[in-house]
Amino acid sequence: MRWTLKAKPEEEVVKHLSEAIKVSPLVATLLIQRGIKNYEEALNFFRPQLEHLHDPFLMKDMDLAVKRITDAIKSEQNILIYGDYDVDGTTAVALVSSYLLSQYPNVATYIPDRYAEGYGVSYMGIDFAADNDISLIIALDCGIKALDKVAYAKEKGIDFIICDHHRPGSELPDAVAVLDPKRPDCNYPYDELCGCGIGFKLIQALEQQNGLTVEGIIPYLDLVATAIAADIVPMTGENRVLAYYGLQIINQQSRPGFRAILKAVNKSNLTVTDVVFIIAPRINAAGRMEHGRYAVSLLTETDEEKAGKMAAEIEKFNTDRRGLDQEITEEALLQISENKEEEGYTSVVYKESWHKGVIGIVASRLIETYYRPTLVFTKSGDKLAASARSVRGFDLYNALEACKGSLEQFGGHKYAAGLTLKESQYEEFKARFEEVVSNTISQELLSPEIRIDAEITLADITPKLMRILKQFEPFGPGNMKPVFLTHQLRDSGYAKGVGEGEKHLKLAVKQGNSNPIQGIGFNLGDKLPLVRDSKMFSLVYSLDENHWNGSISLQLKIKDIRQA
Repeated sequence: MRWTLKAKPEEEVVKHLSEAIKVSPLVATLLIQRGIKNYEEALNFFRPQLEHLHDPFLMKDMDLAVKRITDAIKSEQNILIYGDYDVDGTTAVALVSSYLLSQYPNVATYIPDRYAEGYGVSYMGIDFAADNDISLIIALDCGIKALDKVAYAKEKGIDFIICDHHRPGSELPDAVAVLDPKRPDCNYPYDELCGCGIGFKLIQALEQQNGLTVEGIIPYLDLVATAIAADIVPMTGENRVLAYYGLQIINQQSRPGFRAILKAVNKSNLTVTDVVFIIAPRINAAGRMEHGRYAVSLLTETDEEKAGKMAAEIEKFNTDRRGLDQEITEEALLQISENKEEEGYTSVVYKESWHKGVIGIVASRLIETYYRPTLVFTKSGDKLAASARSVRGFDLYNALEACKGSLEQFGGHKYAAGLTLKESQYEEFKARFEEVVSNTISQELLSPEIRIDAEITLADITPKLMRILKQFEPFGPGNMKPVFLTHQLRDSGYAKGVGEGEKHLKLAVKQGNSNPIQGIGFNLGDKLPLVRDSKMFSLVYSLDENHWNGSISLQLKIKDIRQA
């Protein structure tokens, strides 16, 4: 792995902030790296406030969206809340539908079938709306490229409001309103909201229109925080405020659906990481293994007993998903290893029987072994569908754009995307994708990087530092958990492999005559020889709390080890 130590801020800037907010130069350095330069910015960072949220009407077309919804309610029209089948889409549908239903009864929900309809707005969904006398569709986390679908709906007398956060194409759909901060003509101050975040801005605007404040819709922020965590959008600006308050809702007064999930896994006091690894996979599992509507039903259920039964069903979906993605990952790794003569700058694998619901997870797993832009294809009807994942620093979306002549359709982000093509286009696309990536990726991006915030000594690690670092939460892109580097360490003599197959590394490190600090390195069991026999080594790690038998102690969460 590449170790990249971030540049040190200027000493004068560090000194100024350190004195202004009365923190150590180390903490000041960490804040400056996150764009915080003065007292007011530090205050906003450590104490996020709901009043820091932007006026939703600054978003292009928000006034048109609010007017169309208000008109629909006044004239008793049927409204359909339509969203993608992943966490961002299902939480957004749960949020907007439950908000509108609290005031107006003629609201239905629709999640496309991953297998029969695929991603985004579908003709089947529009036909469903037409058959049920629905005259307004609010599309969440999708629709920004659905030009033909929106035109088809218009022919049937159905209006669209699109709430999306994906990059638009050269033309926008002919909808009543297109809410997307990434559209070039939108001057909204923050363009990194997720789909559920845009849905929240819509209900915030509806509240504001009625002379109400954001306070009344705080209970919906558990859904927004979950979507922010799962969609891996930047944990900066407005997202950080929404996630901060959303986590409080999850931990203090979460909805029955979340309580049922957490009860099943016996977990409380969640962090963003817990949301990513506990809640998100279970919500996703519904759309992957069965249907996304199960997730919406769980997230909108108000009866504890019913929520418990739904959570148990979704737990089974998640167990099945885990077994399936492990099996497919093994098959994909074998396919890559058998085609070593094709080894290049990309991994592209295909098997028509692979389950479409887990190919995105498999693509991420393959990157853990072969660190390069990766696509996993499967058969989907008469087409091939793929999930694509990228490596840090490489814009996958731009690479796919350069290959669009070999694609039916594609959409997504810098690091994750989905696409479809005809079977006859597969080999042509595979060659073109390899060509584009090989010509545009720098060699260093083909090995994983650990970005290090600061080099410190073990003496710098104190309970006070840990208390301050906990206030940096919630962590995420743009505000990652601080990572430290310490040289000239030795193990105190008790280093050992732990866990199944001794694949994890447990040790207690000392620097000179310092007291030993416990450390755990997950999946680093093979590094044991580097730390044995009083050898000197360097560690890259983050700081963690170890909760054991009712006591809490500081520990190093080790990311990598090098012999000194």
